[in-house]
Amino acid sequence: MKHLIEKLAKLDANIRPILNNNIPFPINSFFYSNARKLFIYLFANTKITPISIPNTPLKLWDIRFNCPIFNAAGMFKKGEGYYTCANMGAGAYIAGTTTYTKRNGNKKNGLKHPFMPYPYSRASSNWMGLPNPGYFYIANKISKIQKNKNCPIGISIAEDTGITNEIQKIKDIIGGIKLFEKAGVDFIELNLSCPNVSHDSHSTCIIDDITLDKLTYLSDHFLKKRNRNLPLIVKYSNDITAEELFTVLDILIDLGFDGINIGNTSTKYEYYFSSIKPEDINNYNRFTQFFGGGLSGDILKKNSLSLSKIAVEYINKINVSKEFNVIRTGGISSTEDIIASQQANIQLNQWFTGFFEMFCKYGFNSYKEILS
Repeated sequence: MKHLIEKLAKLDANIRPILNNNIPFPINSFFYSNARKLFIYLFANTKITPISIPNTPLKLWDIRFNCPIFNAAGMFKKGEGYYTCANMGAGAYIAGTTTYTKRNGNKKNGLKHPFMPYPYSRASSNWMGLPNPGYFYIANKISKIQKNKNCPIGISIAEDTGITNEIQKIKDIIGGIKLFEKAGVDFIELNLSCPNVSHDSHSTCIIDDITLDKLTYLSDHFLKKRNRNLPLIVKYSNDITAEELFTVLDILIDLGFDGINIGNTSTKYEYYFSSIKPEDINNYNRFTQFFGGGLSGDILKKNSLSLSKIAVEYINKINVSKEFNVIRTGGISSTEDIIASQQANIQLNQWFTGFFEMFCKYGFNSYKEILS
């Protein structure tokens, strides 16, 4: 199985540009929306022996991370693939994003969980809509994992947008946190930025009154009552502005949260249009106009680094009394990206599109290669 999936990945890297330019958009989108799911299934069920990586461990929140990079939320929505990631040498593993109740995700014109790669631009779009089996299923699955001491487990959670009562939403999140705390997760990431689900608030503010009330409730009913070391990190979009970021940081730090992830995918289609190579433009336009969704990949690299660097500098400037860390997500795909993060004192990174790009070249040695 190990060699088969590596050969399939390399084959995909070779034929992806050909398919991109020679197959009609609906067929191309259908193929990759389903091929991605197949890859994740095969990957998660592949048994590999532990791979030795360069010695780059670090300790944050009193948690030991095997290295400074691991998967971003959205890769393993059903809590699958932990042992494969741990044996590859991943710094950690994060499941989800998951919600209180099961979500089937987005579907349009018969296409479920639309996804489209832009091979020449080393980027992609997705409009999945948080498909997941719910808190209870994933908490139960995580509780049965025999953890590698160097590969902590995280869970990404989000509010259930199918519920209209705002108070009930946040109570369900608290309930989910307690489930995952009992299941043995090492850290929790609260996703406030998914572009692929509808949100009830009509405000264009990053922190509106409703969101502030929810964060305050989380502070009062979880952060101030924690029974053990269980960091809660809040994830925002790469579309956040520097001015908004300062406001967010002040609020999160004041309420006792433990970190920020910058960030999720982007919906600034016009802004990133110039970063898309001519060979990818047709599919880019078709996907973003028909589905919308979130952009990821190399096109976010510059912005994720800039915002994460601003956040670190601001945190150091205001002399935060407790540990508060920044995770960089967006465009991570090379050793140079890890070095750039380290030079900016950003200690943790998550990758998604970049992981698939690297896997096409190096297979299960991808962590070893990016760290060497």
